[in-house]
Parts: sequence; C-alpha cells; structure tokens
Amino acid sequence: MTDTIDERARELALYVLETGSTIRATAERFGISKSTVHKDLTRRLEQTDRLLWLWVRAVLDRNKAVRHLRGGEATRRKYQCRRKETEEADSSLRLE
Repeated sequence: MTDTIDERARELALYVLETGSTIRATAERFGISKSTVHKDLTRRLEQTDRLLWLWVRAVLDRNKAVRHLRGGEATRRKYQCRRKETEEADSSLRLE
C-alpha cells in the first residue's frame, strides 16, 4: 500500500477503473475496510483529482445499478446447489 492517503485513493481508483471492481472486492484485494475504500473513492478523490473521480463515479454507479442482478444470480446458484445435493441424497437412498 502507499504512504499517503491521496496516493492510496489514486491507487484504488486506478484499480477500480482497470477491473470494474466493486467496493467490497477492492477492499478485500487491498486488505482495508469497505468504509475506507468508499470514503477514498467518493470524498478524497473528488478533492484531489476531479477527472479521475468522475470516471470512478461512473463505474461505481454502474456497479450499484446491477447490484440486484448479482444478488439474484448468487441466490439462484445457492438454490441450484441445494437442489443438486438433495437429488444426489435421494438417489443414494434409492440405491441402498
């Protein structure tokens, strides 16, 4: 990680722009809290590099707009996995 807060905010912003990463994923990648990432990208960056902040803001807005889709997909996979486990358990009972 970098030495100053402004450098950290810039580094986080560049990572988000390159990867399209969410705040949660960015925080995990850099080993800092989601609150810190959010504050760096929405407040500090706006004060230090307005153009970069506008680009990052567009990525964050897009991530927020599709958040419900990612959540729905995760729920679908969860129940698909449970259904598969149940079917496997039922088939093993029939074999016995």
